[in-house]
Amino acid sequence: MSSETCSEEALLVSVFRLGDAMFGIPAAQIQEVVQMGSVTPVHHAPPFIIGIRNLRGRIVTVIDLRMRLELGEAERSSDSRIMIVDSEGELVGLLVDRVDDTIFLQKENMSPAPANLGALHASALRGVYRCPDGLVTLLDHNPILKPGERASGAAPGCR
Repeated sequence: MSSETCSEEALLVSVFRLGDAMFGIPAAQIQEVVQMGSVTPVHHAPPFIIGIRNLRGRIVTVIDLRMRLELGEAERSSDSRIMIVDSEGELVGLLVDRVDDTIFLQKENMSPAPANLGALHASALRGVYRCPDGLVTLLDHNPILKPGERASGAAPGCR
């Protein structure tokens, strides 16, 4: 049994919003969720990198996930959060509009990601789950964090 699953039929996922779309990342991949706080800009970084942040003595790169997925720049508010994930031994923060909940998604409710997506989206999307509140697109954060990858096309509309 994987550390991501609590059973063979369900996956524990942290659900968050980017605009009106619902996305999820397996909860086992998230170190913690923090408020926006102070972020120091990094000059000449790609536009989706907001900057760096000191998190209890560790430097964390903060990425605007909406910009990275080409969904427009995040509108920062009191609901905005940074989800801290481990990417190949480095802590990275993903700025999201709002964190909703941690839920169990039933594997029988998963559909594959649409085949007509750009390279980044195709590699970053693990699938789409149907739940009572709508569709949750499950992300694999590792392809999103590779700076050489570019999204070519809009992310799927999820509601």
